[in-house]
Amino acid sequence: MSEKLAFLKNTVPFDQLPEGQLESLESQIREIHYGQRDQLYQQNKTTVEGLDIVYQGAYEAYILTSDNQKRSKQKVTAGLTYGAFSTLLNKGKSLLTVEVEKNTVVYRIPPELFRQLCKDHEDFYQHFLSAFGKEMLNDQYQGLVSNPSIDFETLTFDRYFVRKLNTVSPRPIISCAGHTPCHDAARIMEQHKLSCLFVENQGVLVGYVTDIIMRNKIIGGQMHSATPVHDIMEGPIFRIDQEAHIYEAVLMMFDHMIRYVIVQENGQDIGVVSRTKLLSDQAQSPFVFIQSVRLALTIDELRSKWTQVPEVVYQLLTRGVKSEIVNQVITNISDTIAQKVIEGVIKEIGEPPAKFVFMSLGSEGRKEQTLKTDQDNAIIYEDKANEFREKTRKYFLHFADLVSERLNFIGFSFCTGGLMAKNPKWTHSLSHWKRNYDEWISNPDHEAAMNFSTFFDCRYIFGEENLVQELQSHIMKKMDQPSEYFFSLLTSNALQYEPPLTFFRGIRTISKGDQQVFNIKRAMTPIVDLVRVYALKNKILATNTGERLQALRDLKVFSESDFHELMQSYYYLMGMRLRYQSTQIIHDHDEPHNYVNPKSLTKIEVVTLKEIFKVIDAFQQRIKMVFTRNLFG
Repeated sequence: MSEKLAFLKNTVPFDQLPEGQLESLESQIREIHYGQRDQLYQQNKTTVEGLDIVYQGAYEAYILTSDNQKRSKQKVTAGLTYGAFSTLLNKGKSLLTVEVEKNTVVYRIPPELFRQLCKDHEDFYQHFLSAFGKEMLNDQYQGLVSNPSIDFETLTFDRYFVRKLNTVSPRPIISCAGHTPCHDAARIMEQHKLSCLFVENQGVLVGYVTDIIMRNKIIGGQMHSATPVHDIMEGPIFRIDQEAHIYEAVLMMFDHMIRYVIVQENGQDIGVVSRTKLLSDQAQSPFVFIQSVRLALTIDELRSKWTQVPEVVYQLLTRGVKSEIVNQVITNISDTIAQKVIEGVIKEIGEPPAKFVFMSLGSEGRKEQTLKTDQDNAIIYEDKANEFREKTRKYFLHFADLVSERLNFIGFSFCTGGLMAKNPKWTHSLSHWKRNYDEWISNPDHEAAMNFSTFFDCRYIFGEENLVQELQSHIMKKMDQPSEYFFSLLTSNALQYEPPLTFFRGIRTISKGDQQVFNIKRAMTPIVDLVRVYALKNKILATNTGERLQALRDLKVFSESDFHELMQSYYYLMGMRLRYQSTQIIHDHDEPHNYVNPKSLTKIEVVTLKEIFKVIDAFQQRIKMVFTRNLFG
């Protein structure tokens, strides 16, 4: 037997080929020698010459960015191959840039022969597809493969989402003492051409006044111009590091309804940027659309704005913006609409008789809203004396009914399960909510576990955020000694949906009309539910699945590998889900849904999905072992 055949027969996956197969092909397998280091292939430009099996030396393969940075570098050493993905899935164009090291020897199988081997031998073919699926869990690699004709940097991140605050010139922070009269503060603002003046107390910034605050409170409120700025200032002051992305600063300002944020370097204040400045620099970005939603005056306008969201989502995804960022944009728009509706209802029926908070639940509570969305919300109001309880409750149930009806008109349909503030079951005083959680934790059953899971994903939308925080603090105290049975029920609920894999690792489908489809929402659910269980176990209050994963990674509960696999799996599915829903609305003029026909997917997408479903399946098997061991010792 020749040295070539002996080597290949001991190399995966050639060892899986039938006896005699390699011998019959030996004459077609070339031996190539490279004496000097050289660039062999250029990503998406050079055609690969076949499947190369490295015998001696190495290839260095990487993604080359527009500024000539090498990303996702990998070493192809003896026994490893290069060229399979390019040949099978990229029309023969090299997916990566490849350099060959000095004194490298490879065995090369021509493309036609390699394709024939894959066609004739399923296990041989599946080896390469599985390896490709694992690579697709790398978001940079995924971006390159999804849009090979676009420059990598432009592709993976829309340019509005890649710039950092350190590329923006912040204005100096100008401040005055709290006792400064408003007319003097106005002169300082005019002198420095400012629209925001910070207020300090013994060298510490404690608030700010703006031209709008001055107009509304001094002129509109008919206060004396000598009023100290301390009496009209607003706060708190928000800060962000200069290494943060611009979109993070803009979303922070939208989330907290502020117009200015202080920029820091190494924890030190270095300047201030305004929302107007950042938005004017991003004139074509979705942030301008969010601003237009804030300026809407009627319910009809808000409804019109919501109908435009699918187009915004589609544009972002096709420009390569990450799905987690797209989620944030959708969430910010839906939050803004809910806030505008609530403000309108309060203006119509009068100020509430008690402090309250309107909170979102479920996917909206997790900031993972898609285009197929219904209402999941609830209300907490402060406890009142007995004689005011009936009046208070009557107000909030009427208030919740009006808010829910208007959200439904805009496009946020009623929850079929009744998880809405308009349902008397989910509008209560703070003490009542505490008793709800106490009951769910102390006397758990499957319904209690489901309710707890849903309401643990709660997030402030409007009102007094401290009411949510007080409830969460109460929950965490109750979680000091929960029963293992409670966690076993949460885990059981989290395991009820399995990834749609057949016994032979194909995609399992169901009949929907005349098509065979799978439910992509159900496919994602195990990650959401299981990450929530781990977050509860480790007292993590973050509601977003990605933020929970990061916290679990930071606590060493999940390894770096676990974190990246689950993050990439979840947000790949999210991106596919959003893309299909936006297409259904824009191009098919249909209601969005969560069913995907595998036949409509590319070969690359099918391979990636199979690998993701394997990751989810392994995750489920592991949690079964962890919590079963805890339950039975």
